[in-house]
Amino acid sequence: MTTPHFVAIEIGGTKLQLCAGTADGSILDRRRFLVNRERGAEGMREQIALAVPELVAKWRPAAIGVGYGGPVDWRTGRIWRSYHISGWSDFPLGDWLREQTGLPVFADNDSNLATLGEAKCGAGKGMSPVFYTNMGSGVGGGLVVDGRIYHGAPPGEMEFGHLRLHGPERILEDDCSGWSLDCAIRVAVENASESMLAQLVAADPGGEARQLAPALQAGDELAQSLLATMAGHFTQALGVVVQLLHPEVIVIGGGVSLLGEPLRAAVVKGLPSFIMDVFHPGPQVRLAGLREDSVPVGALLMAADRLSQTPH
Repeated sequence: MTTPHFVAIEIGGTKLQLCAGTADGSILDRRRFLVNRERGAEGMREQIALAVPELVAKWRPAAIGVGYGGPVDWRTGRIWRSYHISGWSDFPLGDWLREQTGLPVFADNDSNLATLGEAKCGAGKGMSPVFYTNMGSGVGGGLVVDGRIYHGAPPGEMEFGHLRLHGPERILEDDCSGWSLDCAIRVAVENASESMLAQLVAADPGGEARQLAPALQAGDELAQSLLATMAGHFTQALGVVVQLLHPEVIVIGGGVSLLGEPLRAAVVKGLPSFIMDVFHPGPQVRLAGLREDSVPVGALLMAADRLSQTPH
């Protein structure tokens, strides 16, 4: 019997990924694009419309799974709202892709699918509940309980990055996303031009957060201060998650998670301060095992599962 194939699409604020793979989450083929924010959703749809036919012709997929970086109606595939890339709000993504391909299309929030990928194939395998948060262009969250994505009442759930811990005008994403970290680094290095972090940024401007890891590895004090500030905001928000959900494991993914062990260790150290003593020392904290493949792996798993539940 031929192994069925599926196409996974990840629609983020920085990258657009299209992958072909199997029902167990194995990725066999990939197309990756950087997002041109000025062209917005229209430019991304053009990239999808060019890349999807090639993957469909090559792999003959049974269905398509999509992870979108924002609130999406998982039952219909309609996007509720775009927060990072203009032109996606209220777009009927599922219907549009079905018209493009003639295939069944299933969509969900990208962090929900990343959580599913990590729970089934990554750092949360064998554990439940699994809470995942991505720290990338934005900050998102997802919860998988006994292998199933938790869905709240429409239009969404687990919008971790939109927690308002410091008043109604400031959300967690303003302090912990990759873009906010870029901004914080640009401001900090202006007043510390002799620091290693400032020298790394000057030598390779743009995407400043990428320079934080090597600066931390070298013991740069400015980098350590910036990490401590960001981790403080992040850990306080995770304390809310633990108090409400008490997951067995917290998995940290997204581009900022590539800071690696310094970030994980800061969360582990700070978390007990924000949770009741009976919960100490807190859930396990792990870095994403699938790294930047968490979303497409989850999309493959979701597409296969939902297709199996669809009446034929």
